[in-house]
Amino acid sequence: MEELNKKRKIIIDPVTRIEGHAKITIDIDEDGVVDDARIHVTQFRGFEKICEGRLYTEMPAMTSRTCGICPVSHAISSTKACDEILAITPPQAGINIRKIVNLAQILQSHTLNFYHLSAPDFVYGFDAKKEDRNIFKMIQTHPDMAKDGIKLRAFGQEIIETLGGKRIHPDWIVPGGMSHCMTKEQKNKILNQIPQAMEIAKKTIEYFTNNLHKFKKEIDSFATFPSLFMSLVNKKGNLEHYDGLLKFIDADGKVLEENINPSDYKKYIGEAVEKDSFLKSPYYKPFGYEKGMYRVGALARLNIAKFCGTSLADEFFEKFKNINNGKPILNSFYYHYARLIEMIYCIEKIEEILNDPLTMNPQIRAHAEVNSTKGVGCSEAPRGTLFHDYVVSKDGIIEKMNLIIATGNNNLAMNAGVKQVAQTFVDGNNITDGALNRVEAVIRCFDPCLSCSTHAMGVVSSKIDIRDTNKNIIRSIIRS
Repeated sequence: MEELNKKRKIIIDPVTRIEGHAKITIDIDEDGVVDDARIHVTQFRGFEKICEGRLYTEMPAMTSRTCGICPVSHAISSTKACDEILAITPPQAGINIRKIVNLAQILQSHTLNFYHLSAPDFVYGFDAKKEDRNIFKMIQTHPDMAKDGIKLRAFGQEIIETLGGKRIHPDWIVPGGMSHCMTKEQKNKILNQIPQAMEIAKKTIEYFTNNLHKFKKEIDSFATFPSLFMSLVNKKGNLEHYDGLLKFIDADGKVLEENINPSDYKKYIGEAVEKDSFLKSPYYKPFGYEKGMYRVGALARLNIAKFCGTSLADEFFEKFKNINNGKPILNSFYYHYARLIEMIYCIEKIEEILNDPLTMNPQIRAHAEVNSTKGVGCSEAPRGTLFHDYVVSKDGIIEKMNLIIATGNNNLAMNAGVKQVAQTFVDGNNITDGALNRVEAVIRCFDPCLSCSTHAMGVVSSKIDIRDTNKNIIRSIIRS
């Protein structure tokens, strides 16, 4: 009883079923009530410094190495920044192929999150035994569902390999456009796979919506709070992933700023650095740090967009919008729903662009020398809006670089979500595995890609144990 009257700290390390490394700390007060909770990103990449002194032409290949899950996003934003340095617009065929590869990456990434990382919670429940909450168990008990996830992800990856050169870190996305044309055989092969991919995607969204009623408590508390939202939109105000203008709305759907050229992002986005994480905390500058918390990614994109712009996706989009009577949906649990709608959209849009006659034009790349010492590339990655900002010398050497990685935009919201879920489900006097799984699961809603998002020069406490051949600790190194 005496122990229960002391303040305690619960540490979840590592956070499971996410991409990258992080830990969560939960502070429990003397009465067993959660006082605070935070997520700490414990790895550091530092590509902003690594790339200094290198040629701008190396950036698409180098920066794509920040991540093995969404390398295409980095290649796309990087080449768009390089296009600005060259002061050129790629030929439409080159743009179209870039768009297809980017859509394929969003499709395979969303599939990975749903089937491999999140579905075990939906299939078995958040209170299921931890040894059952994984894709391997699903292969045993739900083999068809597991196979669908593998097939759909393979479809996206095959497109990336076919049109980008490789499934991971494709190198055919280059400054000025693309380095390889699309052949008729490649086009027809992709088109022939679309019916199966669409069938799987429709089956998946039907399964999810039919089971939503089981998760009311989670829906009501998984990062459910007012926040701002940011994304790109096209000229019509519809869903856009490759190009477009930035738009901010508030929790009621009121437009705060729109028609923002991504090159002007610094006027609207500030970047805070906190001591307990290597992940920067961007915020909406006019509102200041913390009050300027905004969310990005699939939920933000659908909250902001007027329509998706493809027929089937718009049918699901209309149902999605009706959840909150047309106003922005604040429940982060619905990130899963939004990603499933985007999967439908990606398949439809890939087919649409493949059938555009301009896509087969052999002119796919424009060439030029350095015509500007600055370039900003912006696109929508699976997890949200991604910025690559380069400053180069007249010879094209990178002098300064700033990256705002998609996941980083959600950092303030992820921290607020962890605290909300911990205070809702964690009882300090009776700590259960299911409660802690829910604290991790709110992070999975955001589908963070932490391996590519860590660029803040913060200080994260860590401990390294050095052991002898008998596994006895002979020395501990502690940094705080």
